[in-house]
Amino acid sequence: MRSRSTASGRRSRGLTRGRSRDDHARRFRSGVAHPGDHLGRPSRWSPAMSERPLRLRDHLLYRAIVTFLSGAGRLPLGVTRPVGAQVGALVMALNARDRRRSRDHLRIAFPDLDERAVRELLRRNAHHVGMLLAEVAWLLQATPEEVAAQCTITGLEHVQRPLDAGTGAVIITGHCGNWELLNARLGVAGIPLTVAVRGMHDPRLDHIATTLRSRFGAEMVPRGQDAGRRLLAALAANRVNGLLIDQDIKDIPGVFVPFFGRAAWTPFGAASLALRRGCPVLPVFDHRLADGRHLAEIHPPLPEPPPGPIEERITALTADATAAIERQVRDYPEQWVWMHRRWRRQPAAAAGGTLSGEGSAVAG
Repeated sequence: MRSRSTASGRRSRGLTRGRSRDDHARRFRSGVAHPGDHLGRPSRWSPAMSERPLRLRDHLLYRAIVTFLSGAGRLPLGVTRPVGAQVGALVMALNARDRRRSRDHLRIAFPDLDERAVRELLRRNAHHVGMLLAEVAWLLQATPEEVAAQCTITGLEHVQRPLDAGTGAVIITGHCGNWELLNARLGVAGIPLTVAVRGMHDPRLDHIATTLRSRFGAEMVPRGQDAGRRLLAALAANRVNGLLIDQDIKDIPGVFVPFFGRAAWTPFGAASLALRRGCPVLPVFDHRLADGRHLAEIHPPLPEPPPGPIEERITALTADATAAIERQVRDYPEQWVWMHRRWRRQPAAAAGGTLSGEGSAVAG
């Protein structure tokens, strides 16, 4: 079901636990809603977790980011995207560590590529990252109608069904395409989204990220000991959890599952929440089209694992979700974060991982 590009114009008091299932469905049927039109008052927490004091490079990075966002945010996307692409190429050329990691990880994922093909993918990936940053600057000032015009969304019926049934749903995605634009587009479509997020070390950058992610209605839950309870409460209120599960994150419970044929430590929270609540897991991805615009696709729910021990069911569902991310990355390899150390930890034993088990850190 494709979204329409006009807003309903109605203001609501936000989702509550007592809101009807029909009302949930009506909230995103138009495809466009204004910031604050659904639950999601902007979060006021500042989730910067690290106690390390800010260093000179932190201040320089903050100033560079603010300067870029302020300048790029005032210009049309037709101008900032090409500029962003060149900025991305320059940054990658100057960053030998990320360039080496990206090359190494591409060789893991696509061992049959020759050196020329790897270089071309690295070039396109650098352009993509730069354009992504330009789009983030634009998102800080974009209207809901502009977001809808820049990003078409399909598959809304897959979210509507569990909301009609009152079960809520869990969305899984990865750092594919522009995941910040995806968050905005889901909010503009009226989907009552609750997102698990990591705090940033610099509270000033954290404030920018919080502003960006909440301005179209998403409710944010910081990853931590209380996150599971709050995410379950959101599902009980017939909301939609959104989780990125394609990174090896320190101190986050996970399990080893295959990713491009190699074991990758993967957060299992999405699978655990869905199985505990009895709601579907929906793979949702964004990618940039040839004309610069974006397509956000909501896929049908993943199959429910067969009956068995809960640990095995969680692992199986996490593996299926990771396989969906791998398919997306294979389709659009230039639009993923190859500099991330996805295979940083490996199983201590040759056999597969154990739920919440520990792996050994390796280079990569």
